[in-house]
Order: sequence, then C-alpha cells, then structure tokens
Amino acid sequence: MNLKPLFDLEAMPGNERHDNGFTGQDILSVSQFDKEKLSYIFERAREMRAVVKHASGVDLLKGHVLACLFYEPSTRTSSSFIAAMERLGGGVIPITQGVQFSSVSKGETLADTIRTLEQYADVIVLRHPEIGSAKAAASYASVPVINAGDGTGEHPTQSLLDLFTIQDELGRLEGLKVAMIGDLRYGRTVHSLTKLLLQYDVSLRFVSPEILRLPLAIMNQVIDAGVDVRETHEVADVIENADVLYVTRVQKERFTDLAQYEEVKEFYKITPEIMKRAKEKMVVMHPLPRVGEIHYTVDSDPRAAYFRQVQNGMYIRMALLAMVLGKA
Repeated sequence: MNLKPLFDLEAMPGNERHDNGFTGQDILSVSQFDKEKLSYIFERAREMRAVVKHASGVDLLKGHVLACLFYEPSTRTSSSFIAAMERLGGGVIPITQGVQFSSVSKGETLADTIRTLEQYADVIVLRHPEIGSAKAAASYASVPVINAGDGTGEHPTQSLLDLFTIQDELGRLEGLKVAMIGDLRYGRTVHSLTKLLLQYDVSLRFVSPEILRLPLAIMNQVIDAGVDVRETHEVADVIENADVLYVTRVQKERFTDLAQYEEVKEFYKITPEIMKRAKEKMVVMHPLPRVGEIHYTVDSDPRAAYFRQVQNGMYIRMALLAMVLGKA
C-alpha cells in the first residue's frame, strides 16, 4: 500500500493546500457535522488505520501535547485518546484517574483548570459530569477542546466512531434499520448517534423499559426529521429485521433512586439464542463497558462488532486530533 500521503506532511489534506475546516476548532457536538464533514473524517480515519497497520505510527504531531482531563472514570475513551496522540508522535498530560488527584480536589474551578492546562497543551480533551461543561470549557480556552462526554448530554467522538463502525461493517449507512436497546434516557452515546443518523435514510427502533425511554426532546427531533421510528419494550420485536443492534448498559451512576435501578438493571440480555433470530448480515454494537446485557458467548459471533468498534475509536480520534491541529 502506498502510504506517501500520510508521511509526506506537505501533501496531506489540510496542511498546505487548503484549510480542512477543522483547524483550531472545538469538537463539542454532533450538530457540527454534516455528511460532507463526516465523509472527510472517515477518510482520514481510514488513513490512520493504514498507518497503524503498516507502520505502527507516524510523527505527524511530534512536538504537540494533548491534555486529557477526565472528571469521571474512563477506560476506552481516555486510553484511546492517549494512544491516538502517541501513535501520532505527540505527548500527553494524563489526568485520567479522577480529579481527586488534581487541584480540583482543592476547589479549583473548571475555568482555572482549563486556563492552566492550555499553557502546556495544544489541545484539551474533557470528560465532565455536567451537561454543557465542554461548551463552557471551550469558552475559557484558546486551544481546541474536544468533548469526551458531558454528563447525560453528548459524546460526539463516540458517535463518530459508532457511525464509522456501522459503515465499515455493513458497507453503507443509507437504508439501514437501527435498533437501540437499553438505557436510552441517560445514554449520551444513544443521544449523539441518533442525531447523526437523522442525516441518513434509516429506520430507528428504540427498545427500553418505560423509565428509560428516549428523552422527548430527542424523540421530537426524530419525528420532525420524518424518520420511520417505533418504540417497544421487547427485543423480540426488532431482532429479526435489525441491521444494527446497538446495545447499552443501564447506568447505575445516573440513578438517584437505586430501587429503580434494581428493577431494570437486567431488563435485557443478548444471548446466542436471541442471535439465532437475527439476520446473517448484521452487527451487534456496544459502547462498553457492559455489565451483563450481552452474554460473553456472543463474543465469538462474527456479527459481534463491539471490540472492532473499540479499535475504530483510536483511528477516529487520531483523525480528529490531527484535524484540529491542522495536520490532516
């Protein structure tokens, strides 16, 4: 494979020839992306995958520093951003083990933390428990801020890697039947992916207990977009026709009433028996972590794409970091 466009920095899209439209920009919401921009991101992600597969990495971001600031625990998002930056030759300031080990534990405000980190870093990735926190951080920062999840609001980089995975696995985005299962009320990954899918000719099925239904505001967006949509409580209603089964865990940390959590925590479980009713050509996805909603014996099913989904996260985040720093 010819990797010249990836190693010849002067020839890479967005460097010398033209502005990629992302240089210096914050990544805060999926509302920033239309089909053209999504296509551009996915092309860059495929280039990044080629770099990793054939050369492990590249010094594209050598000399640049990423500050990884996580106010909530994370495994996949934090480690994939760190891996993405290091694969591109950059450095990382990792504040990923909870802010109890940082000056936040002393009462430092988000504004001061951001203004401090931008003195050392060229880009900041933020996860925070409050909706709107990433937007607020971006207003304080003079360097790009990437939203890695703001409470129950959005998780744009996750939805980008989800959409990329769907296209990669099935070869298309148009005409698909997508079923989302589990915690649709608090699941920010569901919220963001739903909004992105509204740009395509898809059918949506939402499967959840009554107390975890998709928020009305998002459902109204789906209806206003004229998308074929239905809600149900039963996986059996969607399993035979679904092209994508997007499963989410019930998030204990979002419940104020733990009795409610106990009622719904094991409401759904995807098993080999259920998968026997699914299409031969379809994918099962999960943003992870899982806590029992997909049986481990499903992992060996070739339709189980959730670990390939995890790997795609690094490629998407490599692309985004290079893009906001004007290198892709």
